[in-house]
Amino acid sequence: MKSISLNIEKALGAISKDSVYSQADQVNKFNHVLEDGTGKGSDYLGWLHLPSAITDAELTDIEQTAEVLRSKCDVVVAIGIGGSYLGTRAVVEALNNSFDALLTERTNPVMLYAGHNIGEDYLYELTNYLKGKQFGIINISKSGTTTEPALAFRLLKKQLEDAVGKEEAKHRIVAVTDASKGALRTLANQEGYKTFVIPDNVGGRFSVLTPVGLLPIAVAGISIRDLVAGAVAMEAQTGVDVPFEQNPSAIYAATRNALYQSGKKIEILANFHPKLHYIGEWWKQLFGESEGKEGKGIFNAAVDLTTDLHSMGQWIQEGERTIFETVISIEKPNHTVLIPTDEADLDGLNFLAGKHVDDVNKMAELGTQLAHVDGEVPNLKITLPLVNAYYIGELFYFFERACGMSGYLLGINPFDQPGVEAYKKNMFALLNKPGFEKESEAIKAKL
Repeated sequence: MKSISLNIEKALGAISKDSVYSQADQVNKFNHVLEDGTGKGSDYLGWLHLPSAITDAELTDIEQTAEVLRSKCDVVVAIGIGGSYLGTRAVVEALNNSFDALLTERTNPVMLYAGHNIGEDYLYELTNYLKGKQFGIINISKSGTTTEPALAFRLLKKQLEDAVGKEEAKHRIVAVTDASKGALRTLANQEGYKTFVIPDNVGGRFSVLTPVGLLPIAVAGISIRDLVAGAVAMEAQTGVDVPFEQNPSAIYAATRNALYQSGKKIEILANFHPKLHYIGEWWKQLFGESEGKEGKGIFNAAVDLTTDLHSMGQWIQEGERTIFETVISIEKPNHTVLIPTDEADLDGLNFLAGKHVDDVNKMAELGTQLAHVDGEVPNLKITLPLVNAYYIGELFYFFERACGMSGYLLGINPFDQPGVEAYKKNMFALLNKPGFEKESEAIKAKL
């Protein structure tokens, strides 16, 4: 079976191949550090062999729970933020119909999301949309007290219980949370919700292949077995027994590091397939939260092309030369659309008649790559044979393994996120949350 592939040739104008391959010993060392659990943040390496460790019984349990929600609900709201949200949405948006919510005949519930913002208008519109609909909730939170998801769950739980009664509501609410502690675990035990566990040793941004991602993805009608199978395949392709020159995650980590050391401080993840937008959002969290520490780290941005060629394209082409670009390319689309002939040909497009829309897109992709490389933007290319669950599973694990090695190359702990707590402390102090009196006084002195 085909696999995703990495091509760094168009980056070698800015750096030499030797600058990448000379890091082989160092990158292999850090791959072993991951494997042996001897590096910083080693308490959070549960993702490393997660794909191959998932059992058939675990997948069956998730699938059966998903089927209960699918049988009862026209809409399912997945509540979560960061890693409890982005991986799920990346898969669902990539693999479901782009106009899924508008379909009148459907076999899968509409998937909606909450708890990833604190928007009053958003929550008003969501709760208003849910009125009169048969809906369920997947609440994803390790603690149950993170402000954004906790606030959304409080609102939606009340709405669901008011609509169908407390007894029926408990069969439409699933909690994905800590095994034994925390507010959500306590509530789930009291109410009798079906629960799944977020492993202690898997950080949120690495959690898409736990029930955090697998349950809502299964509810959306996507094969979680294919997703896991792809990740298993990439786990094998990136292990410590794989030579550097055959290990795509190792080469990606080394190339990024060589570009960073050469002054390329910004990495842009680009795609020419609009359904991959949330892959970019997930990737931004994975690398941004993992590497942005101690005054170090590549700044991560993502663009959807060709759309953003008419906005960010100017900056990419001619702005400050501190960037490099990684393009996710799709070998073959899942559908066929041919360009028709038009007798008047006022738009001048008859020269394209009979071609696939994707033929045009591929030439736009190639033309953009050539233009950007000519504009001194090094270009890496990741190719997926198709957009399906298997190859997205490969892609997720490819990035995760690369992220671990890349973080260690920087000399930081890629598995913590101390900076995320800063805004929370200030927000709680400003809201006069009990226990934050000292912080509140300090904040007032700054204002």
